[in-house]
Amino acid sequence: MGSYRPTAAVPSDAIAARFGRTGEWIRERTGIMSRRFAGDEETVESMAVEAGREALTASGLTAADIDLVIVATCSHPAPIPSIASGVAVRLGALTAAAFDLNAACSGFCYSLAVAADAVRSGSARHVLVIGTEKMTSLVDQTDLGTSIIFGDGAGAVVVGASVDPGIGPIVWGSDGSAADLIHIPAGGLMHMEGQAVFRWATTEIHPIAVQACDRAGVRPEDLAAIVPHQANLRIVEALARKIGAPNAVVARDVVDHGNTSAASIPMAMERLLREGQVDPEGLALLVGFGAGLTYAAQVVRFPKVLENVPVNA
Repeated sequence: MGSYRPTAAVPSDAIAARFGRTGEWIRERTGIMSRRFAGDEETVESMAVEAGREALTASGLTAADIDLVIVATCSHPAPIPSIASGVAVRLGALTAAAFDLNAACSGFCYSLAVAADAVRSGSARHVLVIGTEKMTSLVDQTDLGTSIIFGDGAGAVVVGASVDPGIGPIVWGSDGSAADLIHIPAGGLMHMEGQAVFRWATTEIHPIAVQACDRAGVRPEDLAAIVPHQANLRIVEALARKIGAPNAVVARDVVDHGNTSAASIPMAMERLLREGQVDPEGLALLVGFGAGLTYAAQVVRFPKVLENVPVNA
């Protein structure tokens, strides 16, 4: 695993002041105390490269071992070429297959499932999966509903073969009839119906999470962690309560880094492992949901931590 968090931390107080509100007002509604804003030199691609490099180092592999690079993102400013192709060459995976995947906030879960299937089928030995977003480039900073939520960053994992199953079956889907709840018009900025999205996430996603546990043959009490998409803290905690996993740590990376869309799940996973909040090889339930409306869930096993491998905090 690896991650990249931009240097600039923006507290909720600073954003609230634009709207004549307080930081406490934002915290009560979202749970977010701070978020990271990428600078001009911190691009969607450059953040992906840094997270990918860290994941490669932590895996003990080199770029030459990577056969496929998948980048999950919805904030790439240019349609072509893919970010993945640029990431691959900058890391030194010169002949790796590479493509981007856009399922918005579900993108990392979608990409992880594709990576697992590629390894199982023999299409790839090792796959580098990266979620990377510069959401601040898509958000109208004068819009109260979105500007208080989103942040920037990247998270990455390396997927390879294992004797014991490490990535469970995915439960995924979409409801395009409600796609207008979160959308960006061509050449425009994000529009989101926050209350409607909140209701959808807190009522419709729980059964998907439970189904993913069932398909993996895992009981909620077996889980070491629940890692939902870090939409806001109220959604994260409501979902965790419904799942009812008494022994699980609930990822709350949103408090310090905001909603980073497709990057939020790998960033939160990496932090839990790095800070020792979960044991290596513990089971985690990943739950993605967002624009599309897309959703996905799967149970995974945290990787072993290699000794004497530097990890960038």
